[in-house]
Amino acid sequence: MQHSPVPDALRRQRSIGHVALAVARMPGGATRISDLAESGPLRLRLPRPEPGPMEAVLLNSAGGIACGDRFTVEARLAPGSDLVLTTTAAEKIYRSDGPVTRLDVALTLEAQAALAWLPQETILFDGARLARSFSAEIAADARLTLFEALVFGRAATGEVMRNGALTDSWRLRRGGRLTYADTFWLEADISEMLARRAIAGGARAMATLLHLAPDAESRLDQARELIAASGCEALSIEAGASAWNGMLVLRLLGREIGPLRLAAARILEGFRGRPLPRVWQT
Repeated sequence: MQHSPVPDALRRQRSIGHVALAVARMPGGATRISDLAESGPLRLRLPRPEPGPMEAVLLNSAGGIACGDRFTVEARLAPGSDLVLTTTAAEKIYRSDGPVTRLDVALTLEAQAALAWLPQETILFDGARLARSFSAEIAADARLTLFEALVFGRAATGEVMRNGALTDSWRLRRGGRLTYADTFWLEADISEMLARRAIAGGARAMATLLHLAPDAESRLDQARELIAASGCEALSIEAGASAWNGMLVLRLLGREIGPLRLAAARILEGFRGRPLPRVWQT
């Protein structure tokens, strides 16, 4: 008796994780959850309330993301709300035998809302294939601070990322108009591409801090002073900042994530004027 081949979709058990969060400002001024949906291994945890913005922590109970998995995060901030979103630990993207992993983030900030998106770093294993998108719709007077760090290969094991693919697409709209568009694409021998001076000059870790706010451009001198004070030069971290069109962008490059993470933490704390989320310190 002949058996029909089993479709790939039935052979694989892929994870589909989703979190959709909405927050609103209460009459007393505090920000609280107004709606929350969770599915798959992706969950949201809320540390004990402290003075300042509401803090929410994304948790992947699967411990990492494998080939073909798909994770989506949506957050909507009502007028005047103030939120910090972070992750419990670094996110690991495992080797793929073909299928692409997808990570999609969509944010909406209404009038005078403030969001700090501060996940810990994303680590791409050798052979990982990741397509990530980041989109935001923000009101003209809202404030959005984004930080994202990528690590290529596991430095602790001496792993070099010789195979894989990464597409990282950012689209940010402010007041209904496209303000920032950036797509970063690497494929095949990623370590060889990163070695090129025009791309990363041999760096294996990179990070971007992007700040959109009515006063963003006026904070350029502060950002450059924070780079100098953070010890980037002593840590062998290349860093630079620029500002235009109501936003400020700061980029960092390093050969290892440890020094880059240390410099980034100092810059973020100085720029925001408050400590990083507690999970960054554990």
